[in-house]
Amino acid sequence: MTPTAPPHHGTTREILTCTIKSPPFSYAHLELATDDDVDDGKPFVALDDLQVRSYCTAALRQFLGLTGVAISIDILKVDQRQCWVRVPRPDLGSFAAAITAWRGVTEGDSHRLLRIKCCSDWLGVMVGVDGQERLWND
Repeated sequence: MTPTAPPHHGTTREILTCTIKSPPFSYAHLELATDDDVDDGKPFVALDDLQVRSYCTAALRQFLGLTGVAISIDILKVDQRQCWVRVPRPDLGSFAAAITAWRGVTEGDSHRLLRIKCCSDWLGVMVGVDGQERLWND
């Protein structure tokens, strides 16, 4: 009895190879939370670029001191009470911890702080999650 080779169905070819490297930046989706979020006749509070920068810097300074203030923050978009920021990828954990631990500020009779809604190394993932939220909640 002679051994037989298994039937050969052709060769396989690699059509495309894609290597996804670690991105240099990470992204965070933040939301302004106030104690007067209920509609009680008070004017609507919206964020602006200066407030986002001020709140993030205060949180980083309180949590990490001068090291925290040195973290580069790029404000990508501010829309009403929400904002999207970009930070260096290695600093995302420190940034998220600082924002989470920050007690916020009191302006007038309103307490304000930032909440992290989502963090990711990929901006497209966060935008997709935001779109899904609107689909099911609206």
